[in-house]
Amino acid sequence: MHLSRTLGLALWATLTAFPLLAAEPPLRQVIDTEVQAAWKKQGITPAAPASDAELLRRLSLDLVGDIPTADEARAFLDDASPDKREKLIDRLLDDPRFAAHQAATWDLLMFGRSPSDQELTTRREGFQKWLREKFVANEPYDVWVQELLLAEGPTYEGPTMFFAQFRNRPEDAAETVSRIFLGTQIHCARCHDHPFDKWLQTDFYGMAGFFVRMSYVDTKDDGKRHYILAEKSTGEVLFTGPAAEQQPGQKGTPVAPRFLDGDPLVEPPLPEGFKEPDLKGVATAPKPLFSRKEKFAEWATRADNPFFTKAVVNRVWSQFLGRGLVDPVDDIRDSQPVTLPGLFDTLEQRMIAQQHDMKWLIRELVNSKTYQLSSAGSSTAASPEWYERGRVRPLTAEEMATAFRRATGFDDALRAAGKDPAEEKFTEERYFVRSFGEPTNGRGEFQPSLDEHLYLNNSGTLRQLMIQPKKGNLAETLQTSTETGEQRVERLFLSVLTRRPTDAERERFVAYLAAEETSSAAIEEAIWVLLNTSEFRFNH
Repeated sequence: MHLSRTLGLALWATLTAFPLLAAEPPLRQVIDTEVQAAWKKQGITPAAPASDAELLRRLSLDLVGDIPTADEARAFLDDASPDKREKLIDRLLDDPRFAAHQAATWDLLMFGRSPSDQELTTRREGFQKWLREKFVANEPYDVWVQELLLAEGPTYEGPTMFFAQFRNRPEDAAETVSRIFLGTQIHCARCHDHPFDKWLQTDFYGMAGFFVRMSYVDTKDDGKRHYILAEKSTGEVLFTGPAAEQQPGQKGTPVAPRFLDGDPLVEPPLPEGFKEPDLKGVATAPKPLFSRKEKFAEWATRADNPFFTKAVVNRVWSQFLGRGLVDPVDDIRDSQPVTLPGLFDTLEQRMIAQQHDMKWLIRELVNSKTYQLSSAGSSTAASPEWYERGRVRPLTAEEMATAFRRATGFDDALRAAGKDPAEEKFTEERYFVRSFGEPTNGRGEFQPSLDEHLYLNNSGTLRQLMIQPKKGNLAETLQTSTETGEQRVERLFLSVLTRRPTDAERERFVAYLAAEETSSAAIEEAIWVLLNTSEFRFNH
């Protein structure tokens, strides 16, 4: 059993020994109580609850990265059950797409869109597969993060790819690990002591000391690449002082590894005359005499680590509520204000008590009344600081590609042609990523680009693939359907916008299609108009 898991279990057992814990209200209720108290104190009037249609689309995009089909939307909207929202959440959390969507989200967080190593870029499917398995099994967050931090061996698949991207650059590894898993920005201290925080250069290079012995090496001389990730028993980070004061040829001073909470790593001395083994020809990574990385992974994922759990609850809160309780999410520090400090502490404590169960945390967040507010309100911010309405954000490139496929019945047309959508490569997705793939901070700020406009308005291939009638797709269904004009327009709106049309929209679209005798061109234009609305392009 991992050390961090043992400590976590011990802490959880201690907490559950008190009878008061059993009487604690659900986290979703605590969230609403804390947020509503803040509204009252700030004099804020929150938005109304989201409509069924609004929430259905938001939940589908947030949980599985996709929009519902017209039939799924109609069934949910017509369901009069009082608990239908909670059942929908449970169903989406059990959907295989939930694990795939979370894997894609974390993969993008760890690698970005264009890592410098193009070979690794093409091999990312192996890393996402590993992540999907973790989310399918609902493996505790601290367990899979520790596995990631300890990964060694071949770099062509699985968790080793994370550290392989740094290519023997311990400073880069220290920056990224601190930001993603500890919610802490230490990069300023790479060149000078942090001007606004407590971090010194010795703190930064002390962190880098945990990763300096990691070795990314080619183990064979046959002209092909056989990289493995291994940890050596020797190697030190050399500190040469502030960048502005460094001199040519200056020799650095070794910096001992130091945890961010201030404690130095204590390690035994190496045996006299020790030499590193030659890695050429080895099939598996040799173990070091003493593993710095192992000690770091144990410390980082411990239940009492002052950074680890705070970082993940803040990140997940931001993912679903639009803005972290500490914002930006990866800059948690003493001088950074916390929107709701009491709630932040509660989230951390409950996450530890729940053994870092990510699915539990997400279920509680999206079941809260706070998450389920309408995005229509008096606040003009994309993601209001006090969460008085639902956040608004543009779809990611991947969500756009998936939503286009779902809305237009692209996959239904593949099935009608006897093809498996899962086996068919969607060639247009790379153009979505190229056009809509600018990094975002998740808070909804939207700056349309010329690439987006040109792609949507000039891609004949996209229009041909998506909206020209083909057996089974939306255009063909609307053209050949025996439904009334009103019913066809309703199907169109449910398919693309996950809602029924307003009276004015229904009247206008019915009249347009009737005037054009429901021609193929008229149907294509009707679909295309809705696909290009901001309502379709945003999660709201």
